[in-house]
Amino acid sequence: MSTLVIDTIQGKTTAGSVNVRGEGSANTNLQQGLSKCWIRWNGTGTIANNDSLGISSITDTGTGKQEPTFTNAFSNTNFIILTGIGELGGGGNRGIGINIAPSTTTTKFYTFYFPSSGGTTVDDVDLNSAAWQGDLA
Repeated sequence: MSTLVIDTIQGKTTAGSVNVRGEGSANTNLQQGLSKCWIRWNGTGTIANNDSLGISSITDTGTGKQEPTFTNAFSNTNFIILTGIGELGGGGNRGIGINIAPSTTTTKFYTFYFPSSGGTTVDDVDLNSAAWQGDLA
């Protein structure tokens, strides 16, 4: 058994590019395969960052509107965002939307309630999560 103990991994040919052997003969680029930041937050009452990586703050900008700010900016807005939503009380019929014009330092989220009677209402939701993948500046 071997143990590798290091502080930094750097590509030999290109400093910012390290390939990892995947299944079979496929390779994955380490930097491209990592989430650059993620957050799980409570959007009800006083907004709370339950846990995160690469998020410096989260702001409540109104009912059903939250805006996390990244610790490190992205190099452009061509990143992807993976989201999840739930509710501790089990009320169901909840959704999350993303502002169509994110910036390199923040993303605005809108959370919704879909009543059984129809329609959509912007509403605070207690279990929200998001992760970003893309190139940091």
